[in-house]
Amino acid sequence: MRLVLASASPRRLDLLARLGLVPDAVDPADLDEAVLPGEQPRVHAERLAREKALLVAGRHPAAVVLAADTVVAAGRRILPKAEDEATARRCLALLSGRRHRVLTAIALIDNEGRLRERVSESVVTFQRLAASDIDWLIGRGDWQGKAGGYAIQGAAEAFVRQLSGSFSGVVGLPLNETRLLLGAAGWRP
Repeated sequence: MRLVLASASPRRLDLLARLGLVPDAVDPADLDEAVLPGEQPRVHAERLAREKALLVAGRHPAAVVLAADTVVAAGRRILPKAEDEATARRCLALLSGRRHRVLTAIALIDNEGRLRERVSESVVTFQRLAASDIDWLIGRGDWQGKAGGYAIQGAAEAFVRQLSGSFSGVVGLPLNETRLLLGAAGWRP
């Protein structure tokens, strides 16, 4: 069986390597990730992971296609991927001193076209961030392109007071759920 990762994320590639897996192909799905009106965080993550998997599976018949989407949510509010410093600062200020959820949905299409899905939900609590803390995090640069304006595997980990759930899920690919989905599809590392 061929394994195709429907993601451009180097973090997801690194996480798959922890399972001893190297995909046969990396084929990112290029689709609109806008939040639909009234869409809740979990539904949003599930929809995007599913759409990515379906899109890429159409380009790789008979392959196992793995896709994922990570959403950072403060209450019902979905935080954006920080593409600029101002967005990262707003996200970090919002997350300062409070809990938030990180949902990573995984969609897998097996070599017979069956769709399997799982969602990992983690709760992360940041300590209260001083303006100097936010400046330091911004200066590190690992917020770029990250949902919620931070990378837990980077400098932001120093400000995490509590994590309940999957660390790898917060990074972008929950390894337990991924292993279970791949196993259900007949994949054996």
